[in-house]
Amino acid sequence: MTRLPPLGEIPADLVAACDYERYALPRLDGNALAYLQGGAGDELTCQANLQAWREWALLPRMLRDLRGGHTRCQLLGEALQHPILLAPIAYQQLFHSDGERASALAAGVMGGAAVLSSYASTRLEEVAEAAQGPLWFQLYWQGNGAATLALAQRAEAAGYRALVLTVDAPVSGVRNREQRAGFRLPAEIRAVNLDQAVQLPPLPEGGSALFDGLMAVAPRWQDVAWLCRHSRLPVLLKGILHAEDARLAVEAGAAGVIVSNHGGRVLDSQWPALRSLPAIRAELGRELAVLVDGGIRRGSDVFKALALGADAVLIGRPYIHALASAGALGVAHLLRLLREELEATMALCGCRDLASIGPEALQRA
Repeated sequence: MTRLPPLGEIPADLVAACDYERYALPRLDGNALAYLQGGAGDELTCQANLQAWREWALLPRMLRDLRGGHTRCQLLGEALQHPILLAPIAYQQLFHSDGERASALAAGVMGGAAVLSSYASTRLEEVAEAAQGPLWFQLYWQGNGAATLALAQRAEAAGYRALVLTVDAPVSGVRNREQRAGFRLPAEIRAVNLDQAVQLPPLPEGGSALFDGLMAVAPRWQDVAWLCRHSRLPVLLKGILHAEDARLAVEAGAAGVIVSNHGGRVLDSQWPALRSLPAIRAELGRELAVLVDGGIRRGSDVFKALALGADAVLIGRPYIHALASAGALGVAHLLRLLREELEATMALCGCRDLASIGPEALQRA
């Protein structure tokens, strides 16, 4: 089937985030589609992520004075126009020729921030040059502290404002859909910011390739503490679902956590991130940054996340659908839609600003 070219303008019937998927699918080849839509195992975690948002219903409030209302927020010292960040997603040139440059440009133009993946298909310096707003850099542990810190310092030198250390994917324990579909990275697309693969230690006789190989070079709490001590940028840990792990992250020096199950791409049957959010916020108090991702598809989902304790959210697949559909224009339009939906939800629930959104605005559905 011939792939359609990206849209040059936004169609009138594209009025919600979910509409972008149907525009994106004819513009992706089977390889890109398998990578984007893939989840771990039977994709139970992917389904649970979506269901978790439906477990909460909004409780509107009437006749309040909402003059001067807004969606502005402060996050790690950055003033943002809204609390919707672009999550780190690898190899974005699979979906549009402008890839990560287009996503970062759109995030900045719309007054928000983006997180660049270690596995970006565009050099991190080029993305920084294209951006018009704050950028964070997502790190995977590179097998040792020196290599990890070198990559972090490169991002700092390019102007990135924070580091996001992903801790929930040192190894993929099950086959994702893209693996089952025979996904292969095209020759012209690669992780251009990584110089070489992580070197695994030799296996002892009778040793496990997983436990004595991959996990032997995976980070531990002392590695997180080392990175936090040596980095001049604030470090957030992404992939936290347990309140005790959130506490350990802060004790190691992290500036906050991202409550996440990796979008259901790593381990099937995981607890949805949203369900962990209230306990993690209670554990950390209000002073530390707590973000959440996983299954966010509408502005009311953003509202629910804030009501349950998040400072901000990250979106993933929806903005890649928008990128594939219309490049930077699509991502910017998607962010506008979500922000407008958030504003409408706030207004109808009687909330003038993000600080006024609390758990009393929700009821178990």
